[in-house]
Amino acid sequence: MHHISPYAALLFGCLAFFSSFSTAAPYPEKPIRLVVPYTPGGTTDVLARIISQGLTEKLGVAVVVENKPGGGNNIGTDFALKSPPDGYTMLLTNPANGINATLYKNLPFNFINDAAPVAGIVRTPNVMVITNGMPVKTVAEFIEYCKANPTKVNMASSGSGTSVHLSGELFKSMTGCKMAHVPYKGAGPALNDLIGGQVQVIFDNLPSSAGFIKDGRIRALGVTSVTIEPSLPNVPTIAETVPGYEATAWFGLSMPKGSPREAVNKVNAAMNQLLADPKMLKRLADLGGVPIPGTPEDFGRTIANETQKWEKVVKASGATVD
Repeated sequence: MHHISPYAALLFGCLAFFSSFSTAAPYPEKPIRLVVPYTPGGTTDVLARIISQGLTEKLGVAVVVENKPGGGNNIGTDFALKSPPDGYTMLLTNPANGINATLYKNLPFNFINDAAPVAGIVRTPNVMVITNGMPVKTVAEFIEYCKANPTKVNMASSGSGTSVHLSGELFKSMTGCKMAHVPYKGAGPALNDLIGGQVQVIFDNLPSSAGFIKDGRIRALGVTSVTIEPSLPNVPTIAETVPGYEATAWFGLSMPKGSPREAVNKVNAAMNQLLADPKMLKRLADLGGVPIPGTPEDFGRTIANETQKWEKVVKASGATVD
């Protein structure tokens, strides 16, 4: 009978451990699901489809967009956060994730606690667009019209608590305009009704409105950023008329808390590579997007800062959703 020395046993044990370790295929080895908590056609979805193509090339596996709309962004978010934390489910994180923390009283998750930030993508301005039938040409004329016709202006949004909704609430609180809020299940249907004149104004994320503005089907009065938007050089900032007004939408990637650090780092590196690619930057610039590259921690700070900013607006507006 052969006796194995304790050292040899230890060595064999180590070898067995490392060989089993090295045979585990490196991440990612199968398709990754990218959950979009909205219907197809809005900014979050448009962005997800552009990014998923780029990430598919960089990561070598398919990154598949899955739309899970409803509940003001919360159904898709809840689904993504409660998926196995294995690196194969991501959420297209967007302004509503920061806003809903205050807006909703009983969420089934706490976004900042339950999500692992992965990477920032872009910031985009919102744009104040009106139906062509409205007899105003400027933000100042719009405010006058609003005050003279307190029951005539319906403000569409892509859903309660979206940055589109709260950009409008911020405008109402800073100007004293009275507008009735009409929430839709995404930007697509809201814009159809704006073109048709059923609603008068929307503070839409620029990417979903840009095509209609260029076609002249709706009229842009102002952008919500503090500087002029290069893709809309003739549209002033709202802040020129309403000093201090600023609201931008921000987008990034998150995974469920506890996802492997290797997966977070790998996707973060791929996203930062994409944000340095001139072709990708051109596509994002066409949407009015300014890239926000950085570490997972950088994106975590963006989420925290935006959550605090909109908490004040939500509380001031009195907006609430059960």
